Amino acid sequence: MYGVSLGDDGAELRPLETWHAEELLAHFDRGREHIGQFIGFGSRETDVDSTRALLKRFADKRTEDSGSLHGIWSDGKLIGGVLFRTFDAATGVCEVGCWLEPAGVGKGLITRAMHVLIDWAVLERGMHRVEWHAASGNTPSLNVARRLGMRRDGVLRGSHLHKGTRHDIEIWSLLAPEWHALRARTARDDH
Repeated sequence: MYGVSLGDDGAELRPLETWHAEELLAHFDRGREHIGQFIGFGSRETDVDSTRALLKRFADKRTEDSGSLHGIWSDGKLIGGVLFRTFDAATGVCEVGCWLEPAGVGKGLITRAMHVLIDWAVLERGMHRVEWHAASGNTPSLNVARRLGMRRDGVLRGSHLHKGTRHDIEIWSLLAPEWHALRARTARDDH
């Protein structure tokens, strides 16, 4: 299957398919504690069948044009991923998300992968608004939103119950005109 290079370090973004179930489960097992600090993603996938079911749900979402799941590989090893949690072409609004095991932290992989997803959503699919939802305590996730040029729209106080604790959820967004302007500035700065 195809892959998109994420830079000179050999990292690559590829779709996660149902046949990746064993590899994804091994990744979840390596990073379960780290990934699960603020989100439940991957927490219910404890065997190959449940992991395959997750991948199948996202394959169905991709078929329905309502979401998709993408893995980040570094040196041939799955270490994280990004997703369209929701994707509504009719309204022009989508929500992106991410997860990463400790081996991938601090390398800019999520930011680079998100650039690929947002470019595709805005430039190819005509999405108007890209949302990012993250717990207020999840500083690395909020920093990615900032690096992507997103703006904080607000906070849903105490709206997310995770591991017995209520978390505030911050909603960040990026509008298509902002993304176009950011890309134009980056292109000017590169020359």
